[in-house]
Amino acid sequence: MSPDDLKVALSSGLLSFPVTHFDADGALSLDTYRRHVEWLSGFEASVLFAAGGTGEFFSLSPEEVGNVTRAAKDASGAVPIVTGCGYGTELAKDVARRAAAAGADGLLLLPHYLIGAPQEGLFRHIKAVCQATDLGVVVYNRSNSVVNADTLARLADACPNLIGFKDGTGQISLVREISAKLGDRLCYIGGMPTHELFAEAFNAAGVTTYSSAVFNFVPALAVRFFKAMRAGDRATMEAILKDFFYPFAAIRDRQTGYAVSIIKAGAAIVGQAPGPVRPPLTDLTDEERGMLAALIERNA
Repeated sequence: MSPDDLKVALSSGLLSFPVTHFDADGALSLDTYRRHVEWLSGFEASVLFAAGGTGEFFSLSPEEVGNVTRAAKDASGAVPIVTGCGYGTELAKDVARRAAAAGADGLLLLPHYLIGAPQEGLFRHIKAVCQATDLGVVVYNRSNSVVNADTLARLADACPNLIGFKDGTGQISLVREISAKLGDRLCYIGGMPTHELFAEAFNAAGVTTYSSAVFNFVPALAVRFFKAMRAGDRATMEAILKDFFYPFAAIRDRQTGYAVSIIKAGAAIVGQAPGPVRPPLTDLTDEERGMLAALIERNA
């Protein structure tokens, strides 16, 4: 898939990150992962992200990222696969090459490791990763890696395969400045944790699609909410927010790191067997799993 074709696909509908499956010992469980990706591909996601943030990219080796990407491509049918990429420049370039060799259709460039960096440093880092691959690249503003509008415009000029911008900061003013400055040069993706809670506000800022983590276990509900947002159906959106997303967020916020753990728990509850999270994350307690199971049952 060309970068331009991927840009169109990313803009066209709902996106999601399948969780990465592990066995009881923490090793990759690619057979159950393939089954999960195949199931998700039967719903209306326009692109799936392998080894992304919800897919515990931060806990995977570069070799494992390649293996997860290959498994996702095997199972996704016609649905494009974008692979997570990140850390320091040389490691990110290595991951990018492994993802390309495994058949990825594009890359999501997550933050570099640990330290802050000036805009010139971010420019050089992102440019180097883009130039290491022919794949389309989406830059993810989050945590210690936040490019401003001027830096992103320079990157767009320097890197023809830079096709998208994803925001996980919630800085609506910056997002709007970026979308105003770059127009249709990029596609714009919402990436806040449980982005449905922010979708209406981001949509008004020009971010008309987003990645849905709950698509992992309630895909039909996730698609229904997304379609309501696109249609401006506030009544349906508010009903789903009140009945599902606000109670869901209350469970998620009980512990640091649960933004990933609760998605794996949900996938397990609906029979997808993703296994545990890897340290340093922790799994939901039995009580919390029961709360989540009841919420899923009420909204199935």
